[in-house]
Amino acid sequence: MNFDIICIGKLKERYWTEAAAEYAKRLGRFCKLNVWELPESRLPDNASPAQEEAVKEAEGKSILAKIEALGRQQAYVFALDPRGKPLSSEGFAERLSQIGLNGKSRAIFVIGGSLGLSDAVRKEADNLLSFSAMTFPHQLFRVMLLEQIYRACKINAGEKYHK
Repeated sequence: MNFDIICIGKLKERYWTEAAAEYAKRLGRFCKLNVWELPESRLPDNASPAQEEAVKEAEGKSILAKIEALGRQQAYVFALDPRGKPLSSEGFAERLSQIGLNGKSRAIFVIGGSLGLSDAVRKEADNLLSFSAMTFPHQLFRVMLLEQIYRACKINAGEKYHK
């Protein structure tokens, strides 16, 4: 199975890029992984709610265009959202396993910008997935997502990693 992570913004600090690269390297023996960094929309200081919504919509259009370009018909789309349903690591591994058994060749994970995801992206997703009701920095969250994908691959391969 192929995994794609679509995210708004780039990893800026070296420690985040190194952590992400380490998990990408580990995942290499299980899958093909692509990370697609889309540009952040500019948000003025003291932005109004309407301006914030416009930023979410612009970023959402960019995300939806990337999903379409990757081949929506062959993909299962996870939108990472605090309002989504949490899964245990075992449940997440099982979900990834089922996606492949149901004929999808790729799983796409979407991480929104600092304002979150647009309603259009949430509606397009097959699954709204929450890691926590807490808010995390987007750079940290990308590393957490990579680690959980790696953990799920190890679980599904019957290898020791999960405790």
